[in-house]
Amino acid sequence: MAEAKSPPGGGKSWIKRDRPGRPEGVGDNTAERILDAAEEVFSETGYSGATLRVVASRAAVTQALINYYFGSKYGLYEAVFIRRGRLISDGRVARLNELKQRGGDIGVSEVVRAFLAPTIALRETPGGRRFLRLQARLHTEPAEISYKLRNEAYDASTRAYVDMLAKVCPQLSRKDVNWRMALMIGAYMYAFSDTHRLEQLAPDVCDPNDTDEIFEQITAFVTAGLMAPSVDGGGA
Repeated sequence: MAEAKSPPGGGKSWIKRDRPGRPEGVGDNTAERILDAAEEVFSETGYSGATLRVVASRAAVTQALINYYFGSKYGLYEAVFIRRGRLISDGRVARLNELKQRGGDIGVSEVVRAFLAPTIALRETPGGRRFLRLQARLHTEPAEISYKLRNEAYDASTRAYVDMLAKVCPQLSRKDVNWRMALMIGAYMYAFSDTHRLEQLAPDVCDPNDTDEIFEQITAFVTAGLMAPSVDGGGA
């Protein structure tokens, strides 16, 4: 099935509409309404537990209309993930390019902040929080689903940050840098995914809903980890 493409950020490159006919209910914001409802359902139940029937009910559309726009349950899940995943990835690339164009020395914490900032900004929105919960579930989804989507959304930007971290952390080997990038991703996904564990551990002490607090804490934690001595014999 052919897919209508538009440039990144163009808004609707994920919509598949090459099939004949125009079901009742098609409108300018219908696809977005379906995506919002699907994001909510997938964040609650994961891919396997979600059904198009429940998504259709939440979006107040028919299942036929979902198929018209997205082709299948997987097509819908892919569109939901890529919609915001690509937004995060593009934001990371833009911030990294700003650091490069600025010139001068670039600090480790600046690279960490540039990587995390698009996600923390997305977390400020209700839809963004749903997406981060959905993303936190991705590692439990079947490999044929999770690997493809993760690579499509994040591979290029993550590799660019690995290259930058290798430059600003010359004491680290390439193995060290890749491990610490993976650990940074794991740390932010847990911290940003609304597990409510911190409220239980430290009630009235820590506030994971405070954007500045969570951003500063995870930046300090990750920066210290990146600046720790190599465990692989030093830079290569």
